[in-house]
Amino acid sequence: MTDLALLQPLEIGDLLLKNRVVLAPLTRSRAGQERLANALMAQYYAQRANAGLLITEATVISHQAIGWLESPGIYTEAQTESWQQVTEAVHAQDTPIFLQLWHTGRASHSSFQPNNQLPVAPSAIAIQDDDGIHTPLGKKPYETPRALETDEIPGIVEDYRRAAHNALQAGFDGVEIHGANGYLIDQFLQSKTNQRSDRYGGILENRYRFLKEIVEAILTVFPAHRIGVRLSPNGSFNDMGSPDYREIFFYVAEKLNAYDLGYLHIVDGLGFGFHELGQPMTLDNFRPVFDSPLMGNCGYDQDAAEAAIQDDQADLIAFGRPYISNPDLAQRFAHGWPLNPYDDMTYWYSGGAKGYTDYPTYSESQAS
Repeated sequence: MTDLALLQPLEIGDLLLKNRVVLAPLTRSRAGQERLANALMAQYYAQRANAGLLITEATVISHQAIGWLESPGIYTEAQTESWQQVTEAVHAQDTPIFLQLWHTGRASHSSFQPNNQLPVAPSAIAIQDDDGIHTPLGKKPYETPRALETDEIPGIVEDYRRAAHNALQAGFDGVEIHGANGYLIDQFLQSKTNQRSDRYGGILENRYRFLKEIVEAILTVFPAHRIGVRLSPNGSFNDMGSPDYREIFFYVAEKLNAYDLGYLHIVDGLGFGFHELGQPMTLDNFRPVFDSPLMGNCGYDQDAAEAAIQDDQADLIAFGRPYISNPDLAQRFAHGWPLNPYDDMTYWYSGGAKGYTDYPTYSESQAS
């Protein structure tokens, strides 16, 4: 067995991960207009099943949750059934796979929404981004969202629970709650985007309440160690960043610790931008308040990942771009093989095999 800490096994509850390498959730827009998983997606995930754990691309929990072209869903029977080919392909290689649950909130557009309604958010505050959003109608400016009524919020919590149930039916080993990168849960957590005066806004406890209710709803479907939560305390993506970011994210981590979750996934790298409202929060900041496994993400190479695990800053490291272009990433780490560069980002969301399933393993590249 290799001496690399990154490649040592890890137990998460009753799940035994063969290494500490994780496929990060990566939106790749291959699910078509019906938002169904397909054979190409099954091939993509199976190629990367050398990881200890796979986390799927962000998967919308409802029609209202949509904010990205051709991203997959988990809210219909057909979508649920379509994911079975993915979980079966990954399980054939004895690798667990979690589904990431997603609601985009204000990071959407009326052209995605039922009856062309405005997207929803904690408060009616628009994303300030001149680049706009890719929609079914082409590139459009962001719209000012509609603030959710208090009595609507339990329905969205139920959407999360139902989506988790569908994930269980589809054969997933667990779920990751996407609370990062300026999407709906993050919008509730942060004071920049949450200016509510009801029980879901204002003090830290209230801004955390939406995530708390989602976690507790999903605990009726999966045991705690089959649930992860993703947070991005440093990020400016989707026009995020709040003056009290340290207070809210310490508070959230401390509260989540009580559930004995499978892991807390922290986007501690600055690859999604940095709001520059203070010092970046690091894994070292979270270790004293969170006892279950910590997962680092965003910008790690093998050396940085190895150091984070050896120094007990992290238990797991999720890799995004390196896993796009290296389906055998964990084996390349184990053998010291060089990495493939990734293609131009044009192919990240192209809808076909190019830039998705056509990257060679090291062995394939040597044989050609």
